[in-house]
Amino acid sequence: MQIEDKPYVRYKHRRTLRGHQHAISSVKFSPDGKLLGSSSLDKTVRIWSSSGGICRTTLEGHTAGVSDFAWSSYSSYICSASDDKTLRIWDVQTGKKVVTLKGHTNFVFSVDFNQASNLVVSGACDETVRIWDVKTGKCLTVLRGHSEPVTATSFNSEGSLIVSSGYDGRCRIWDRTNGHCLSNLLNDKNLPVSFATFSPNGKFILAATLDDTLRLWNHSTRECMKVYQGHKNKKYFIHSTFSHTNGRYVVSGSEDRRVYIWDLQSTKIVQKLKGHKDVALSVSCHPSENKIASGALEKDKTVRIWAQKHKH
Repeated sequence: MQIEDKPYVRYKHRRTLRGHQHAISSVKFSPDGKLLGSSSLDKTVRIWSSSGGICRTTLEGHTAGVSDFAWSSYSSYICSASDDKTLRIWDVQTGKKVVTLKGHTNFVFSVDFNQASNLVVSGACDETVRIWDVKTGKCLTVLRGHSEPVTATSFNSEGSLIVSSGYDGRCRIWDRTNGHCLSNLLNDKNLPVSFATFSPNGKFILAATLDDTLRLWNHSTRECMKVYQGHKNKKYFIHSTFSHTNGRYVVSGSEDRRVYIWDLQSTKIVQKLKGHKDVALSVSCHPSENKIASGALEKDKTVRIWAQKHKH
């Protein structure tokens, strides 16, 4: 007896957000789902209402492009990472800078808050991963182990582990408390790892390499569980993420200007979202609604919102 495929969530374009003057580097829905942030090489972070798409606040102060940003757990603070070698923590309500984190000696590529939002982890072109105290702005730990720029950093849901990916082909798992490297996930060809993040349950790591491939790793056994392909990624640090509001999916940007959605288990491509006019660099999934945000590079400069198609 043949079992029918389950119906997949289908997304369609809902809204285009314009306002950034240069390429979009990162887009992220706030944890409470009410806001959407976007960072850009125009040196700003914009905060939009996630429903109406109105720009509420523009965070200005960096002296070079912003490569990444992160929301605190209660959506009240944002930490931005910039090519000016600093990170800044901002009060979302007032739009004012709270503290500047100084210590990196080159472009800062990535940033993430832990669940308690008392720590920030960052990765930079100076080949280091740094852990910062949010209140004081002081660097608590410098994690050394990468031999080329660090492309991504993030905490697991408990805040006990950190994953970092690097241009050196390494994806490292660190113990946050003692700074020890617990394991090192190496892809066969030693290709640059352009992005890495923990799965929501913290058991797996989704890692992108510059050979058009995403891999899902069990980091405790160092076993590659799934491989996702079909998108294009040979040059840029393209973000990928998980969607779990209605079925489980993997979502990624692509150099062919599309956003790709795969079924997490079967690894089958279930949809390609077309509309951007340049590389779709960053993607984010809404925490409770069937909604995806994507941001694109210089020839596009827009953020697009994609939402579930309504059934007739």
